Amino acid sequence: MIRLIALRELRSLFVMPSTWFVFAALQFIFAWFFLNALQTFLDFQPQLAQIANAPGVTVIIAAPLFNMVALLLMMLVPMFTMRLIAEERRNQTLALLMSSPISSRHIVLGKFFGLLVFLLALTCSIPLMLYSLAPGTHLDHGLLLGNCIGLLLLTASYVALGLYISSLTAQPIIAALGAVAVLAGLWLADLGASAPGSPWHLASPLHHFRNFNNGLLDSGDAAFFVLFSAAFLLLAMRRIDNNR
Repeated sequence: MIRLIALRELRSLFVMPSTWFVFAALQFIFAWFFLNALQTFLDFQPQLAQIANAPGVTVIIAAPLFNMVALLLMMLVPMFTMRLIAEERRNQTLALLMSSPISSRHIVLGKFFGLLVFLLALTCSIPLMLYSLAPGTHLDHGLLLGNCIGLLLLTASYVALGLYISSLTAQPIIAALGAVAVLAGLWLADLGASAPGSPWHLASPLHHFRNFNNGLLDSGDAAFFVLFSAAFLLLAMRRIDNNR
């Protein structure tokens, strides 16, 4: 049943013309940042050649590119999660789902995985762009793998939080603004916290993404993303149960 709901979400996304417009616009943005970073690397390559243990193409191009995508998704994901439950509630189709023999767990996880698969398809061009450089240079596969895993976990946490906020209202715009406000607030609190052990650092998804962005696969950061996503998914299930 989770798979059927996920496929339903994917179909509803791909039949909307706005989805294809966003898809094309993002690919243009990704390509522009990639080519700009590549040009910067080529401009500084003579100076880098004179430095011992100079950073390679993966550090100079891949890490900033993944960091840019992480920030962009923070603003983009709420635009997709706002319709997951809030729009169904506004259109009064959520009552049909809740009256059917489908558990709240199936509804929430189906919508979660459906949007997550779509966002992975949206960002799969990033590693493809970077691996297009492989014939001409050496790539740090460990750094690329760390960034890919980190981006997957970060995206899942964004979707889980946005899905929960979408379950709280019948207005998609309010759901989108609420999710953006929470994510941006956690990010700004992380930037503004001066103490190394500040709880604002520990609560910010982007803070935990930094180790992945540097190529470090930290089990503590991975556990944070899993618990963060699970907590908001459970809250969304509880909310739908209460509506029932």
